[in-house]
Amino acid sequence: MSAFANPMRLVMLAPFGLRPKGTLGARMLPLAQMLTRRGYEVHIVAPSDLNPADAGRSEILDGVLVEHLPLPYRSGLQGMLETSLRMLRCALALDPQIIHLFKPKGYGGIAALLLRLLHPSLPLVVDTDDWEGRGGWNERLPYPPAIKRLIDWQERTLPRLADAVTVASRTLETQVWGNGVQPRRVFYLPNGIRPGQRHFPEREEARRMLGLDERLTGLLYTRFWEFQVEDIAAALVGIATQRPDFRLLVIGRGEQSEERRLQMLAERAGVAAALNQRGWADEATITAALAAADVCLYPMDDTLINRAKAPAKLLELMEAGRPIVAAGVGEVREYLADGQAGRIVPPGNAGALARGVLTLLSHPDLAHTLGARARERVTTVFNWQRLAALAELAYATARSGR
Repeated sequence: MSAFANPMRLVMLAPFGLRPKGTLGARMLPLAQMLTRRGYEVHIVAPSDLNPADAGRSEILDGVLVEHLPLPYRSGLQGMLETSLRMLRCALALDPQIIHLFKPKGYGGIAALLLRLLHPSLPLVVDTDDWEGRGGWNERLPYPPAIKRLIDWQERTLPRLADAVTVASRTLETQVWGNGVQPRRVFYLPNGIRPGQRHFPEREEARRMLGLDERLTGLLYTRFWEFQVEDIAAALVGIATQRPDFRLLVIGRGEQSEERRLQMLAERAGVAAALNQRGWADEATITAALAAADVCLYPMDDTLINRAKAPAKLLELMEAGRPIVAAGVGEVREYLADGQAGRIVPPGNAGALARGVLTLLSHPDLAHTLGARARERVTTVFNWQRLAALAELAYATARSGR
């Protein structure tokens, strides 16, 4: 039950809409839905510029009211300010007792700053689930220089202005501390799952659904930006050389056509027959791929972006009970209990990745044990029912300072 005697009206400010990106569906929405089950009245206010079809719509998702803002009349900086003001007005019209901002950037970040200036007594919690500023996503995304400076300022400033901060990773916890936020106001709130929401088919049924033969199957479920494509190609050569009965199933596509480069490298190395790329896939195909895999690969380079993130796709692999070979970067070690729930290898090391996969393919009992431990750990430790209680501690701290 809620830590508060009476139902709390909570408004969550989203950095973008629920569609087409799945980011908010992996963090903000499941947390909101679990909080409603704990007695909260939760509203989400979201801009709709990434999916204009949602503009001006309201919808209820498992007890959570989502308000999609109308599109702005203006463009550029004026449009950004217009959307931010609309977000602020909509949030205040819902008469919240607490505001939870997700990502200290963009429209929501501006709205939260105005809220702090105009209504300093309203408790504000800021959530950060990625490092967005200098050294993080600012280096990868093609924002104009002025917008990059704004995002970097928001990333470093808004947590200091908040009454409490929720962070998705231990790296972000350290970053926020380093920016001057008192540790007692910072709450570790990693990503999680909702047990029982996903039902996996049996392995043979999953393979039939995907049209797979009896070869051993490794799964790479990715958007490609976390690692170097050359490392995957090199690892595939190392695995296929030792196990000609192996094939790598790839679900996902890169933002810069990285999947095409992987195909080209595999062809040059003579292992194209061991590569089966499916691109973007619907939910049923993803679920079948998770159930069909004999081993899953989770490569990452050791970068600030990767150290700061709380990888939702890794949680999906764990929920499916798959044996995982993952690079030991950031939250990976936290999720996999330092190797007790998956095999951890050095980041950016194609040879180590290949050896890890070959070890699990050659030792099915070990693979089964690691997969079972992964499922148990994600179900008992990283489930949203437990994590929602951590969010409540942040809310209690925010309200205690008012």
